[in-house]
Amino acid sequence: MADINAIAKQFTDFYYQQFDSDRSGLAPLYVCPPCILLTAIRHLELTLRLGAQSIQREHSMLTFESQQIQGSAAIVEKLVGLPFSTVQHRVSTMDAQPAATDKASMIVLVTGQLITGDEANALSFSQTFHLIPEGSGYYVWLQRHLPVRRLPSLALPFRSFA
Repeated sequence: MADINAIAKQFTDFYYQQFDSDRSGLAPLYVCPPCILLTAIRHLELTLRLGAQSIQREHSMLTFESQQIQGSAAIVEKLVGLPFSTVQHRVSTMDAQPAATDKASMIVLVTGQLITGDEANALSFSQTFHLIPEGSGYYVWLQRHLPVRRLPSLALPFRSFA
């Protein structure tokens, strides 16, 4: 079995670099990896024979906060349409674990800080990815994004029982 931590690191490095520079470049993560590697002519032949829907991952799903988005085109449209023009992710933690015994699929949990536009304050975030192997790569089957909102601190009185 491949080193899942190395694969997860490679994935997260690519994902956040691409997200921060050009979100439309994330589309390959939600489509059939072998189709990405085909030449333009072969890709066109396959599209004509199988139809465009066959080479996209229509079962891939993104849950963004509480909104569920299904299908590769809808996911990329959501990510590209987010209301900020500049963004920077700072990954704090990245944990990976196997997700099944019969495949090399994995769950990747990422936490960090997100800075958008000219905002001085960073927003904490948590993202979970379920990656499925196919061919020589992986695609995103399920993805969940949650902002981590800070709760107000509760000052509780300390009571000594001595």
